[in-house]
Amino acid sequence: MLLCIDVGNTQISLGVYAGETLLRDWRMRTDPRMTADELEVAITAMLGEHASRVSGVAALSTVPGLLRELRLMLERRADVPAVVVGPGVRTGVPLLVDNPREVGADRVVNTLAAHHRHATTCVVVDFGTSTNIDVISAKGEFLGGVLAIGVEVGIDALAARGARLFKVELARPRSVIAKSTVEALQSGFLYGTIGQVDGLVRRIVAELGAPADDVKVIATGGLAPLVLGESETIEFHEPDLTLIGLRLVFERNTPR
Repeated sequence: MLLCIDVGNTQISLGVYAGETLLRDWRMRTDPRMTADELEVAITAMLGEHASRVSGVAALSTVPGLLRELRLMLERRADVPAVVVGPGVRTGVPLLVDNPREVGADRVVNTLAAHHRHATTCVVVDFGTSTNIDVISAKGEFLGGVLAIGVEVGIDALAARGARLFKVELARPRSVIAKSTVEALQSGFLYGTIGQVDGLVRRIVAELGAPADDVKVIATGGLAPLVLGESETIEFHEPDLTLIGLRLVFERNTPR
């Protein structure tokens, strides 16, 4: 059984695979101060009965401090083969950008998974701490993308800077034209984000010069369900895209 660990800025996503089948997945809050011991205890507790059945681990971290602790935790389990995505790990993804080292591991494995699933030009919109829009060629190359402020970060910033504004639940308001402060904030963040994403995706597709029907637009990330059905450009929802990519990286880097 393969354990995949995606350590993000806000949440840690876990998934266990039997072959290509995702048996179960979990999410836990990211604490950048966690030690290797605390990570191991938390992950083992989350896995429950699956913990003793893990025979391999694929992992990544976009939090530098936790990347060090993650490596330390995995080094203690010398009996279990582990792959941590980073320099020297084979992903099969050409990074056609000015500085490949700047590209986060999550964006690399998302590129691999998107091309594996669709085998054509793709745009991946990852709704997380930041809203990442990644562009993948029909050959599976990472072409670059866009980084924008995430919805929750925007809410926190506005609540902190606005004297009479406050944090609200991320939910659809009754209408775009709001009748209360709560719904005005919800409308602004939800439909503002959708408008931003749709506008950027349309510009990306135009810049690529590819027929729009040949470009697959995929949403992933914890906040993706909020925009499904509202966006005019997003076609697919792949909630486990990063976990799929981690599984593929593990297969590329371990003997069968």
